[in-house]
Amino acid sequence: MSASGGTKAIVAALGANLAIAASKFVAFAFSGSSSMLAEGVHSLADSGNQFLLLLGGKKAQREATPQHPFGYGRERYIYAFLVSIVLFSVGGMFAIYEGYEKIKHPHEVEHWYWPVGVLVFAIIAEGFSFRTAIKESNELRGSQTWSQFVRRAKAPELPVVLLEDFGALIGLVLALGGVGLALITGDGLWDGIGTLCIGILLILIALVLAAETKSLLLGEAAGTDEVKRIETAIVDGDTVTGIIHMRTLHLGPEELLVAAKIAVQHDDTATEVANAINAAEARIREAVPIARVIYLEPDIYSEAEAAKGPDREATPGGPAQQPTAGH
Repeated sequence: MSASGGTKAIVAALGANLAIAASKFVAFAFSGSSSMLAEGVHSLADSGNQFLLLLGGKKAQREATPQHPFGYGRERYIYAFLVSIVLFSVGGMFAIYEGYEKIKHPHEVEHWYWPVGVLVFAIIAEGFSFRTAIKESNELRGSQTWSQFVRRAKAPELPVVLLEDFGALIGLVLALGGVGLALITGDGLWDGIGTLCIGILLILIALVLAAETKSLLLGEAAGTDEVKRIETAIVDGDTVTGIIHMRTLHLGPEELLVAAKIAVQHDDTATEVANAINAAEARIREAVPIARVIYLEPDIYSEAEAAKGPDREATPGGPAQQPTAGH
């Protein structure tokens, strides 16, 4: 996995979640708190999620094969989507079930110091993991807001870890509130309410992750800045006079496909066109290094054809970006 895959953040989250899960299950065994049980399962599910992200990153590094000629870069998207399913089913649904059972059959929280101590420890550990994820994300986020970063990031690992850690911290606060109110009032109903809130929170986060990862699985184009750099790199003003239409597609977080029909002079020789295409490909790779698969098709620009608007037969699905010229 590349540096932008957030391996450090994943490993930090994995270590924190394994330690927290063990402590939560111990606290549940001594106190009987359903919030502790729900939080323990949540941390265990998060640990499994980190294993899935690391596995996806490893599988994505496989070389291309005749059956998969564009490689396995999208494996990272598939495993990130699996994470959202695990978070929804194992974490969220289990917490809702436990919360419902505790509300229906409340009982007093015993040995209060166990759950309270574990929750304080968990908040500190999750805070460390969250801080690591924020630090790595800031290196890639630039001027984007956090919501924009989560929506637009092509590498799924950092947004997943960010949302998981953010949800875990809020869940710990909810669990602490539920246990605290149960101790203050002597009514175990509050412990169940806290557990139910944790389940709802996890499901909401899982739905956000599923929606964002689905978009990546369907195939997203390059970002606006990358598209502009590619367009600038293609046109040399001599042999390549313009772009008739262009498509970009992420084959993986660090691999971009570029396909374009380019306008050339009508009297250029085949050798001149071939040399111009080779030069354009080199300029594209220099401008956008992740553009590793490039297909450039030469054509003669026609004012009459341009006046007709986009040719949907030649460009199925319509234009993905605004072209510099029409055909």
